[in-house]
Amino acid sequence: MCSACGFPAAPGHWTDAGAQTPGDRLRLRFARLEAINRLLAAYGLKAWDDGVTPGLQLFAPGGQRELVPDLASLWEAAERMAGQPVDPLSDRALAGG
Repeated sequence: MCSACGFPAAPGHWTDAGAQTPGDRLRLRFARLEAINRLLAAYGLKAWDDGVTPGLQLFAPGGQRELVPDLASLWEAAERMAGQPVDPLSDRALAGG
């Protein structure tokens, strides 16, 4: 368990499959974050991953933030923060805003 945030260490995300080295896994983690932020931009939200802390931080324009352990939790928190349904596969999200 992470002593800073309380989240248990995750074994990795399925999209990390095939990454052979820690550097490869970190690059994939940041590439995933870039895609997430393109989808969240349509809702005025932004995710942050420092590469060390388990999970992601989600930020709303008003300064609200939440630490989420995984992608499923990210979308749930995004809906709460946006005050509306957030569908990462919607035309709105895929258009990037």
